[in-house]
Amino acid sequence: MVLGISNGLLTVNIVIIILILAWLISWGWSYWRRNHYATVLDQEDFQKGMRKAQVIDLRQEKDFAAGHILGSRNLPYIYLRQQYGELRPDLPVYMYDESMTLSTQAAAFLNKHGYKKLYILRNGYREWDGKTKKNKY
Repeated sequence: MVLGISNGLLTVNIVIIILILAWLISWGWSYWRRNHYATVLDQEDFQKGMRKAQVIDLRQEKDFAAGHILGSRNLPYIYLRQQYGELRPDLPVYMYDESMTLSTQAAAFLNKHGYKKLYILRNGYREWDGKTKKNKY
């Protein structure tokens, strides 16, 4: 026993520290990737530029049907690897998902395939307060 700490408590503390470090490294890696491959835009800048861009909703079809940014098209991330050729590389690609996780992965993938004008909506759709559209059914 060291300084009155039992071996069991010391082990728990070490596991907690390792988990926190792993989470911090993961968060830092995602942050770096997001900013390396794309530009993160706030809502105001996203709304200004989206009229001249391809606006892509990376969420699943059911989430898109429940509500999406007006003027966006649904291209779920799971299909992006097969259908990215439908996007024009000469036009900016504005993308969003629920938070920013899928957008970061999509930006990395698209950048490696020659798309350079990539933009991500900061904080994703869940904090969007602009115009939206919902399917009737």
